[in-house]
Amino acid sequence: MSQIQEGGDGNKKPVKKTPNDFMFGKVIGEGSYSTVYLAKEVETGTEFAIKVLEKRHIMREKKSQYVMREKEVLMKMNHPFIIRLYFTFQDTDRLCILLKNEELLDYLHKLSSFDVPCSQWYAAEIVHALEYMHSLNFIHRDLKPENILLNTDMHILITDFGSAKILNKEEEIKPEEEHHTQRRKNSFVGTAQYVSPEVLTSKQVCSSSDLWALGCIIYQLLSGLPPFRGGHEFQIFQKIQKLEYEFPDGFDPLARDLVEKLLVIEPTQRLGCEELGGMEQLKSHPFFEGIDWEHLSEQKPPELLPYLPATKDNPDELWSRPGFDDKRIVELITNNVSDNLSITEDERNKRLEDQKKNNEYHKFVENNLILKQGLVDKRKGLFARRRMLLLTEGPHLYYVDPANKVLKGQIPWSEDLRPEAKNFKTFFIHTPNRTYYLEDKKLGSQDWVQKVDEVWKTYYGDKKTKDGSKNG
Repeated sequence: MSQIQEGGDGNKKPVKKTPNDFMFGKVIGEGSYSTVYLAKEVETGTEFAIKVLEKRHIMREKKSQYVMREKEVLMKMNHPFIIRLYFTFQDTDRLCILLKNEELLDYLHKLSSFDVPCSQWYAAEIVHALEYMHSLNFIHRDLKPENILLNTDMHILITDFGSAKILNKEEEIKPEEEHHTQRRKNSFVGTAQYVSPEVLTSKQVCSSSDLWALGCIIYQLLSGLPPFRGGHEFQIFQKIQKLEYEFPDGFDPLARDLVEKLLVIEPTQRLGCEELGGMEQLKSHPFFEGIDWEHLSEQKPPELLPYLPATKDNPDELWSRPGFDDKRIVELITNNVSDNLSITEDERNKRLEDQKKNNEYHKFVENNLILKQGLVDKRKGLFARRRMLLLTEGPHLYYVDPANKVLKGQIPWSEDLRPEAKNFKTFFIHTPNRTYYLEDKKLGSQDWVQKVDEVWKTYYGDKKTKDGSKNG
């Protein structure tokens, strides 16, 4: 049976474990040669993410070099923002304890984007880790939000060093074998949205490749999406090589300046590279003003909040402000009387039949009666897409691309769903795993909130008030 060793924080001595010490649950991630399971330690009940690697699969796919490289890199690293793993290789498989908590990408999905203080903080922690990593002549080569975990104290832990490169030990990497594998698989080292131009043009990879990925991550933290996007990898690669990307309205100006200095085609011209003065120059950028670099790991990270700044289309700051704000004004002056959902079965059937004949969106709602519909802008970070929002019995909240007449998804209903009007135009739908940010250009946010509330009460009763407390 394979042995597992648990990597503790700081200088804690690793503790040997076996698979029998854990109860394995659902798959929470898959890589090219590994599967990550959610598991619970039997003795303590502590949850972990366990990375399982099948030895036979690794040998068959000629991935041994990646596994051993990851082991070599991680065993030599000792940094608060880089994950520490200890493991052994026996029998047919090898398991590595990662640790509990989620990927940075999970939090991005929940909030859509991070506000400036959060983005500044986590970008600084990544820079801190890269500075250490590069000082040891390691480059990551696959830096992306999926490979950045947040520990129990909400500090980052960079993971997945299978693609890492040891710059002063080329003979151990066997690049000719790596290139042969790439040609055979029609692949490359890295992830499409974050890969640097020099990787695509087969030039020598250097530490500046990580700086390019850093620029992509900072862009995504603030905007909600990576800068280079497309329908397929080739389209993304074309945009990267042409440096074809745009900043959405509302993007922080200091962050924009930093991203523009990182997303540079020539590796020797990226801020933070040795040719431009190294990481100290990067750390001195105005975007990082106020960061205490020496004590970063000892400080408490800021609360995670979404980035919803005022824009030309929505001049109001959307996140919480003290005092008598737009939300309260909307609540005071809007009529709170709503239609009654209690209709007879005959009336329902009559409305449904009329809906089938006359409503082009009926085909998207699974034969449910539409209770309210209207065009909204569905925001993800700083990006917005026009959608037809359909509130139906069931209950359901469907959203459809009105231009292409394609169902794009549903907002998941549960007893914990909660609508909130932020101002006359903007409203939120809070769910356990995500908050949906919606804008009604006709200033009907409170109408949506009232109707969703009404439907909620029809199916769940008056069990909660709007703030989640019990009704007395």
